[in-house]
This record gives sequence, structure tokens and C-alpha cells, in this order.
Amino acid sequence: MNFTITKKDKKTNARIGVFKTSHGTIKTPFFMPVVTKGIAKFITLDILDEIKTQCFISNCYLLYLKPGKELLEKTKGYHNFINWKKSIFTDSGGFQLKNPSFFISMNDKGVWFKSPFDGSKHFMSPEKVIEMQNVIGSDIAMILDDMQDANLSREAYEIATDRTIAWAKRAILAHKNKKQMLFGIVQGGIYKDLREKCAKEINKLPFDGLAIGGLALGEPKESMHKAIDYSLKHLDEEKIKYLMGLGSPEDIIVSIGKGVDCFDSIYPTKMARHGFIFTRKGPILLKKAKYKDVFEPIEKDCDCPTCKRHTLAYLHHLLRLDEPGVKILLSIHNIRFLHRLLEDSRKEIEKGTFESFQKKFLKEYKKRD
Repeated sequence: MNFTITKKDKKTNARIGVFKTSHGTIKTPFFMPVVTKGIAKFITLDILDEIKTQCFISNCYLLYLKPGKELLEKTKGYHNFINWKKSIFTDSGGFQLKNPSFFISMNDKGVWFKSPFDGSKHFMSPEKVIEMQNVIGSDIAMILDDMQDANLSREAYEIATDRTIAWAKRAILAHKNKKQMLFGIVQGGIYKDLREKCAKEINKLPFDGLAIGGLALGEPKESMHKAIDYSLKHLDEEKIKYLMGLGSPEDIIVSIGKGVDCFDSIYPTKMARHGFIFTRKGPILLKKAKYKDVFEPIEKDCDCPTCKRHTLAYLHHLLRLDEPGVKILLSIHNIRFLHRLLEDSRKEIEKGTFESFQKKFLKEYKKRD
């Protein structure tokens, strides 16, 4: 087994574990920043390493477009091309189904996408997505799934559920890279019966890990949490669980308590670029005038380079001037904040005190700026 649970919390479903990949060992639960095109937006790979990023996720479809299959074959994989020594997940490109600047059309055979670079059309089948990820050489490949946006008709989710199951079976047959793990994805919107159907069918297949997709897209928070529960109930407890696209500190802490081991999202860096900054006492809106003469770090106990070197007053000054460099500094803090939150969660699970830690965090984080 690539995933070993080392301790389970007695009062919640939280657990800590060890996830072994071809490029090292990851302590779970963990958060993955998004490295879309070979570099994170406003953060270099060396900084991601410095702030203790264990793993990140990149997009298969964008890597297929640029730098492309031929170049990645020449460099013998994505790790070598970008010079990253740790683990990497690759998403299939399914998330782009909800993006009108990418998506053209879809049928049971696959998806027609357009390139954001030159407008050219490209067809991606479940098999082609796996073939490309085999070439990329990521440690974990995700199947192509039919991910629909929130608040659509039940019929749309029924079609997406059946298509995701069918594509999962095709992906397994196409997967040839023995050094690479393959994860299945559960879809079904917020519908209990569809989530359970998809979870049961995906769970039957020989995947190395199991993901929950199609959430955090604008559905009501309570419905999202229920959909997570519907899915987890029918997934093998001993396999690693990945909740795709979730980056809110509150939602991450709640989901750890449900038994989720892995998260990714653009949320922390996207919000940082707009001056929405994570702290244990709730997010702050750094553009507010009250920060112009606060000569303290964002958080006194934060070990990120931004907090160790700069004050809120200085960061506020840069943000009000719309200086590009401040996006780097604030993104560093938000990513490190989530890494620290997951590190602390692992410690609390180990001590058997996660439930009280969770309650305290959620109470404090609800304070608003």
C-alpha cells in the first residue's frame, strides 16, 4: 500500500498518515498549491520549497498545450523540466469544463477544448488524458471526469455521474506508467443517491486513491458538507481521500474531521492577490485604512518569510499602490498559513485533541475584519 494510516482520532473521523510516492513521502493531511504552467502564480518553486510545500498540483491539459508532449518526452518528464524533486499531482483538465474560455463541447467519447494561447481546438478523451499524464510523469494522475457547475438540473448531474464512471473504467485500461498512481473521482452534484452511486462504482475499481470532485463551486455550504459525507461513506477507508478544489481554511478543518487527507485550490493565492489575508483570528482585508500604521507582522507566530520580514503597514502601503510585488508577499503568507494549519492538525490528531482544536479554530476564524 502507498498510503498508511498511522493514527485515527477517537472523537472525529480525522486521521494522520504517510503517503509514499516516487518522489518521497508526504505526511497527511496536506494541502497542495496550484502550479498551473510549471510555476505558481506569483510564487517561484524555490519559495514553495522554502515554505515547506510537500506536493503541488499541475494541469495536464495546459501542459499538453505548452510545453507539449514532445518536449516533456525529451526531458524525460515534468519533474526534470522544472527541476522539482518532490511529489506532483496532475489534474486531467476536467475543471476546465466550467470555463467558457476553454470548453467547446463534450460527448461520451471525450471533450473538445480550445487553447487559451492561440484558440486552436483539441480533443481530449479519457485515454488521451492518461497517455499525456504518463508522459508528464507526475506521481499521481487524475482521471478525466465530467465536472458540471453548481446549481444545474438533476438530469445534468445524472449524465455527468454515468459518464464519470464510464470514463474511469476507460482510464484504468489506458494507464501504463507503473511508477505513477491513478486516482478515481466521485461526481454527482449535491444529490445523495448520485453521490452514493458514483462513490460505490468508483470504489470498486483498482484506483490507488479516491477523490471527491465537483464541489466548492457555489453550492450552499451545508449542501457541500452533506455531499462530502455521502461520498466518503462508500469509499474504502484505507485509501487516501482527496477533496478537489477546496481551499477555505474553515472548510479544510471541517473536512479533515470528516476523514479527508488531501486538498488543493487556487483560493489562498487568488484571495491574497486581492488583499484577503488568512489569520487564526479570521481573515483580514488589508486595504482597510486601519492597517496603514500597524507596525506588526500579519501574525506574530507565523514563520513565513513575509511575516518574518515585513509589517502590516508596509504590506498595506504596497497593496494600496497596487505594486505587483505585494502579490508575492501575500501569496507566500496564505500558502504557508494553510501548510501550518495542516501541520498543527496533524499534531493535534496525534495528541488526540483534534476535536477541541477544530472547535477553537472555527470559533476564532469566524471573527471578521
